[in-house]
Amino acid sequence: MVLKIEKDHQRFRQIVMGRIRDDLRKFLSNGELIGKEGKHLISIPVRSIDLPHFRYGDNSSGVGAGEGDEGDVVGKGKEKGKGQGGNDPGQHLMEVDLTLDELADILAEELKLPRIEPKGKHRITTQRDKYSGIRTVGPDSLRHFKRSFKEALKRTIMTGTYDPKNPVIIPQKKDIRYRSWKEVKSPQSNAVIIFMMDVSGSMGEEQKELVRLESFWIDTWLRKNYEGIESRYIVHDVSAKEVDKHTFYHLREDGGTKISSAFKVCKQLLDAHYSPDEWNIYLFHFSDGDNSSEADSRECVKMLREQLMPISNMFGYCQVASAYGSGNFINVLHEHLRGHPKMLTSRVNSKDDIYDSIRTFFGKGH
Repeated sequence: MVLKIEKDHQRFRQIVMGRIRDDLRKFLSNGELIGKEGKHLISIPVRSIDLPHFRYGDNSSGVGAGEGDEGDVVGKGKEKGKGQGGNDPGQHLMEVDLTLDELADILAEELKLPRIEPKGKHRITTQRDKYSGIRTVGPDSLRHFKRSFKEALKRTIMTGTYDPKNPVIIPQKKDIRYRSWKEVKSPQSNAVIIFMMDVSGSMGEEQKELVRLESFWIDTWLRKNYEGIESRYIVHDVSAKEVDKHTFYHLREDGGTKISSAFKVCKQLLDAHYSPDEWNIYLFHFSDGDNSSEADSRECVKMLREQLMPISNMFGYCQVASAYGSGNFINVLHEHLRGHPKMLTSRVNSKDDIYDSIRTFFGKGH
């Protein structure tokens, strides 16, 4: 009976997951999920699923009960209530608890995202001691006092020498127990994501909301693929600086744009903290494409080609639509770096485009 219930629950869970996949674009644009962590449960409203349940009620009417003529509607009583009735059916919402890791799995399945394979020398193997049991020999530093006392207590009780009025327990050599251990090799794939964003006057709240949502799902997907991951944040107008996560999403400045300033701070951060021999490096830049000059755009291309992309797994550029930005920087990248295996670009004009943008960055073949 228990096995049947478990099978029914799994089948119902699959139905729920299918409904979430159907509404995936909506969930990708849900700002309420921001700030959740991978293992914490989050509640997701799912449409039009009735929970399985038994229904109790009056059996005095229905098929085979009472008088009726052919064509009569079964079980329909007199209508009650006041006011004009509506014509549309109501929506039934059910709250389903999922972790962000489970949502990341749905994201991967629906967008056909491949499992990320850390590249060659970026994989680190660490060794640690795992205490896995108790044994009768070992060094004094690993003596297990509680287990030794229990062994001594058992011995005195079994031999009849235990005195409740004078409960003195003196462990003998044969009572002593020691912790046992074994060496465990633990492969770790460390990664760092550096998010860079233009916060000049042409980047308004709508543009920042798009950046906020996309970077959240990028972060969620990469955390699903790596045991250890760090996120760093850089903002820039004509100058750049590293900031915390909250500042990254809420800072707004008024001024021009010099994209190379962000790339320079990024390179300094990598040189100081993240050796490419030990870290998988992912770089993402968000802007409306309005740069200060063609000369600075060429400087950006040079830095990407010679300094940043050789040491990183990927450079992703996401251009968000703005009524004030020129939108030309993505054209510069396409002109000078089109076809580069580590550069990917996307355009996000609205929340609906986030779905396709993530697939562009992490789809098969990238």
